[in-house]
Amino acid sequence: MTAPVQDRTPPETPQDTKLVLALPKGRILKAAAPLLAGAGILPASDCLDEGSRRLRFPTDDPALDVVRVRSFDVATFVAFGGAQLGICGADVLMEFDYPEIYAPLDLRIGACRVSVARPKGQGEGDNPARWSRVRVATKYPAITRRHFAARGINADIVHLHGAMELAPVLDLSHLIVDLVDTGSTLRANGLEETETIATVTSRLIVNRTALKTQPERIGALIARFRQALAAPATAETLPA
Repeated sequence: MTAPVQDRTPPETPQDTKLVLALPKGRILKAAAPLLAGAGILPASDCLDEGSRRLRFPTDDPALDVVRVRSFDVATFVAFGGAQLGICGADVLMEFDYPEIYAPLDLRIGACRVSVARPKGQGEGDNPARWSRVRVATKYPAITRRHFAARGINADIVHLHGAMELAPVLDLSHLIVDLVDTGSTLRANGLEETETIATVTSRLIVNRTALKTQPERIGALIARFRQALAAPATAETLPA
């Protein structure tokens, strides 16, 4: 009698037991692609396709999915347990300061800075040390308030999510606090940087509770990212 053929296909991992890695949309996702590959994480091909409507993607690891969300939302997904790990800019971590998040690795991608800017030439003869109050347009209200409070200045916040450069031109604010890369958008709109609040790179972040309850699984993923950062081939692809 012929023995039955055994099905060697590995059982599918249930959704609720998978780890989830939250990735930011846009330029950071593209910059992270070589690092993910170096860590042995290969998402479905349409994950990097901006035209894809999917938000959750399988990877070559049946126990790991990735989700693609707005960069400002990565920290919230991880802090509240929707994802156990994520790649997140230091600016977002500074803004929300979630105690539930642990950031073990600087991934050295997405380098930029959070800066103060104002219309070019507007500050001539104006001494900021004498200010007691200033109106600032920004998507970083917490960072902005802390920065000016440290100088004894009360910052009145105009909370915007985009087109920050228009605010001083249209008299919505005196200054802006925004994320700056090359500074070309500021210059194109007649603004100049006056101060850098913080330099920013992207970090690997982890939910603290998940790390405590699944230390082996999450620790192994952290180790894979650490190895990818140390690999010469990967290091050459990352910005200084």
